[in-house]
Amino acid sequence: MPVRPPIMRYFQFAHLPAELQAVATLFSKLAYDLYTTLPAGPELSVALRKLLESKDAAVRAALDIPQEN
Repeated sequence: MPVRPPIMRYFQFAHLPAELQAVATLFSKLAYDLYTTLPAGPELSVALRKLLESKDAAVRAALDIPQEN
């Protein structure tokens, strides 16, 4: 297995509330698949960075989902 890139720590989701974990988990799984199947290099770094940006935006969007009381 390749050396784990430091950016992978930002794909952790256990600290999030359950409704946000559901969104973040999808990105975490994809990030893991990318870093374990693609060769290390600048393009993988860009892919992970852009995926992180997408994850952050998706989690923020999930904050706007109305909560049931």
